[in-house]
Amino acid sequence: MAVTATDPTLATHRAIESIWRMESPVLIAGLARVVRDVGLAEELAQDALVVALEKWPVEGVPDNPAAWLTATAKHRAVDALRRQGRYREKLAELGRDQERMRDTGEPDLDALTRPVSDDLLRLVFTACHPVLTPEARVSLTLRLLGGLTTHEIARAFLVAEPTIAQRIVRAKRTLTARGVDFELPPAAELADRLASVLGVVYLVFNEGYTATAGDDWTRPALCEEALRLGRVLAGLMPDAPEVHGLVALMELQSSRLAARTDASGAAVLLADQDRRRWDRLLIRRGLAALERAEALGGTFGPYTLQAAIAACHARALSVAETDWERVARLYLVLGHVSPSPVVELNRAVAVGMARGPAEGLAVLDGLAAGGALDGYAMLPAARGDLLARLGRAAESRAAFARAAALTRNARERAVFLARAQAGPAGAQADAADGPGRRTAPRREAAAPGGGYQ
Repeated sequence: MAVTATDPTLATHRAIESIWRMESPVLIAGLARVVRDVGLAEELAQDALVVALEKWPVEGVPDNPAAWLTATAKHRAVDALRRQGRYREKLAELGRDQERMRDTGEPDLDALTRPVSDDLLRLVFTACHPVLTPEARVSLTLRLLGGLTTHEIARAFLVAEPTIAQRIVRAKRTLTARGVDFELPPAAELADRLASVLGVVYLVFNEGYTATAGDDWTRPALCEEALRLGRVLAGLMPDAPEVHGLVALMELQSSRLAARTDASGAAVLLADQDRRRWDRLLIRRGLAALERAEALGGTFGPYTLQAAIAACHARALSVAETDWERVARLYLVLGHVSPSPVVELNRAVAVGMARGPAEGLAVLDGLAAGGALDGYAMLPAARGDLLARLGRAAESRAAFARAAALTRNARERAVFLARAQAGPAGAQADAADGPGRRTAPRREAAAPGGGYQ
């Protein structure tokens, strides 16, 4: 018999999915602290989820579903440790009275729920450990901290589901084989390890903000997931300026998502966006996070600088009223803090807006001569816009045609082809305003924008 929209079983399964997304990171983190193995911890949590899927549709969702999942996972942990011959060693950590129930019928959860913040931080740093490849860190983080299924991760990144499954399995095996402890990094390693964590969140957000490939210009669900992870991290590390800088960047960029596409999903360039559709609440939150990052002091890092660039756009009423000179200066500073050819590309676009297309083209030509961005679609796209503004129509069309041939995103290709056909009458280019675009050879976070955001 088909399941209808009002079927109680379907409603229960949806409730379980929602509960799992909210509770699984804390559950896995608590289990990992006890069993000292992230892979085993996730398996135990998944076992508890399977039991919930079997029992809750029949018995109903318990009043305290998180406690129920934790108690079930605790039983599985005891069984697993007994099989591994470590039962006596770990029994105290799980709670000697693990079979005892309170008068209310709720289990004693102390061993798995204290301290939650420390456990979550350990899980974050473990999932983003430098021994893993960037792709593995992203997949494992979304699985363990985002509660996403392998299918959801694969669909979000347009990657085959078996590929994502293999990444996750290999990542967990690597952590075990390399003896990675489920601990916070020592003070001497904290800065580098935190950079790895922020880089993972940044990559997830970038893929959502401007998809690398496929038919969609943006994937808002990925942006939302990255922003959620960033907010959690900011709560766990309130004194880390770059955490707040990254949150500020994502809040400000997310504010424009609704305006970046039209009703058909086609890309809407910055100059054509209806700024009344920008989310003012997200802008206020982003500016507040930027103020927090700046107030914490110290040298501004790459995320705080990128957030400052995004703030220039958020504060402007139009493209023409944007403080392009400040944007160009911020890119110059960013290039010293985090050198990258993409940063220089974005600076060239900003210089072209602030001081005229000829100066912007001079910066761009110097960058192109180095060959670092050969094969990167945004290089000929930026060049095509500057050439169009200089009245060099034939060269502009050729540059946009080159950009269209290089991109793997269908919506982006449509933008470039339209500019190739429009020539000098085409829409004014959008200067770099977005989050990090990937460089051509590798999908790595680099710097805001690259144009057409």
